[in-house]
Amino acid sequence: MPSILLIANPAAGGGRVPKLLPSVRRKLDALGVSHRTDLTASLEDAVRLTDEALDRGEIPVAFSGDGVAGVVARTASYRSGSVFGVLPGGTGNDFCGHVGIPDDAVAACEVLASGTATAIDLGEANGVRFLGIASFGYDSLANEAANAAPRWLGSGVYIWGAISALVRWKPARFSVVADGAEKSFEGWSVLCANTSRYGGGMLIAPNAAIDDNQFDLICTLKSSRWRFVRMLPKVFKGTHIGDDNLDVSHAREVSVNADRPFTIYADGDPLTELPAEIRILPAAVKVLLPA
Repeated sequence: MPSILLIANPAAGGGRVPKLLPSVRRKLDALGVSHRTDLTASLEDAVRLTDEALDRGEIPVAFSGDGVAGVVARTASYRSGSVFGVLPGGTGNDFCGHVGIPDDAVAACEVLASGTATAIDLGEANGVRFLGIASFGYDSLANEAANAAPRWLGSGVYIWGAISALVRWKPARFSVVADGAEKSFEGWSVLCANTSRYGGGMLIAPNAAIDDNQFDLICTLKSSRWRFVRMLPKVFKGTHIGDDNLDVSHAREVSVNADRPFTIYADGDPLTELPAEIRILPAAVKVLLPA
């Protein structure tokens, strides 16, 4: 197989990556995988390193969280026939959880050595491509708070974000046009899900598939805070989907807006602002997945 470039983020997962890197390197050596490592200090670095790896005929591998994985996937998708890989190094590692890559980075090296290059869909919002779930509304506030939370909280940053957003939330009116069908409602959030998980293991879209050429579109309608809080624990098992306070459908192209400004987040990072045109890009890039 081609040599790989580990695009390692030393700040990911509260400093998890530097501790794991020696073991990962030893494992790759034992598996006979040619590799080198470069450190990234920003998402812009990840774009540059991905392009450099592809220019050299290497497979770029995000060794970080979902943010860097999303950037590597996005950058690789503009190069025909490109393949990328992912090792879990972040706080949430939701993409790995969705596709079955082991949460243990050393064990996940097996996927780099013997995995299958598999075509997957990407999403695109206002021309910016993303890997997992694009969402806004209550989720905008929760993501913003989680990203600003102390890193020593680990996966607790997502609970911190959820509580902080709940305290500050006021219902918004959303406008959604999904494959030509219009809906307007007052509520909490809108999600276009290419994968099933976000927020460190929340199974928000349990039926979403990364190769079905469509989003799972989930709109959370208006309810009391108490009802919303009671639904949150169900999200970790995906059992919230049957709640009649959710509008669940599928779409390939979605136009979204709201009665006040919101930032759309995807892969844990800000992606674009409302209003937005969001679409699915079928089989946009290949990723190494468990055989």
